[in-house]
Amino acid sequence: MSASPIVRRIAATALAAGSVVAVVAMPASADSDHGHGHGRHQSYSNVVLGDIQYDSPGRDDWSNRSLNREWVEVTNTGRRAVNLRGWSLTDRSGNLYRFDDLRLAGRATVRVHTGRGDDTRRDVYQDSRDYIWSNYADKASLRDNRGRTVDTHSWGYRR
Repeated sequence: MSASPIVRRIAATALAAGSVVAVVAMPASADSDHGHGHGRHQSYSNVVLGDIQYDSPGRDDWSNRSLNREWVEVTNTGRRAVNLRGWSLTDRSGNLYRFDDLRLAGRATVRVHTGRGDDTRRDVYQDSRDYIWSNYADKASLRDNRGRTVDTHSWGYRR
């Protein structure tokens, strides 16, 4: 004996509802590919990591010019300014850059360069005499002034 059309419709509706619940229950912070092979952690903040130049163009000669051609962009995607005082940027090896009193305007970007230089609203410097970011595999992590991870980018790691 075959199931009635009403029973089949109820079963189909129940299966469809289960699929919707499963999709909605998936974590929002799962890593995914984000262009150029970067793994990306979804952010709860309007301040996120942008482009990363982890391989300084040209020969690595440890000159300040070469060091400053290695950088990470931090972007405020919101409309309101955010003070980055106490925020930090780290790599997988534990190198740490802590932001001073930097007010990042809405829809603005600041580049964090590896070498030495004079900080401005658009460019800040880690004052390192060595390269920070690995050309082969690394992870950049941005944390807010409470130590919460806001955003991450990684490259070179197999998933």
